[in-house]
Amino acid sequence: MTIPKIKSERLLLRPVTELDIAKIHLLNSKEEIAKFNTSEIPESIEETKAILENWILENSKENTQRFTFAIELKNDTQFIGLIGINLGRIKYKNAEVWFKFDTKFWGKGFATEALKEILKFGFADLKLHRIEAGCAVENIGSIKVLEKVGMLREAHTRKLLPLKSGWSDNYGYAKLSTD
Repeated sequence: MTIPKIKSERLLLRPVTELDIAKIHLLNSKEEIAKFNTSEIPESIEETKAILENWILENSKENTQRFTFAIELKNDTQFIGLIGINLGRIKYKNAEVWFKFDTKFWGKGFATEALKEILKFGFADLKLHRIEAGCAVENIGSIKVLEKVGMLREAHTRKLLPLKSGWSDNYGYAKLSTD
């Protein structure tokens, strides 16, 4: 399946491209954004480029297991973040979603809007049965987003996430196609 462009009321979710490298590097370099992220702040733009090239390669595969989207404001094409859906084992028809937004766009409903679209994509286009997400228990913003889109908290896993601040507990969320 070719990765589609997905439009919502205010957003365009499109495949990441090499033109996004500087914007993704800046996004991944912000301390506030990295606070609850298990990946390190990139040491160089070359490190970001390697990650981006992998995403582009994955997006181009006919039977890709990972879809990574750049998120833009529909009215002015301003890059505001990233969102992805990574498929699990085919037999289980499941996937995990993740998202990351520039701090200037926190608290404005953009993450909720983008995640709703990714869930629709997962259930309608990818024919998934279950979509999961996890987040640090201290990540109140992400918890609110996951709950607003109808994901249910199913788990509390102790000291799962290796964050910069130390090991963090994780909340596991999920939504079923029948929810």
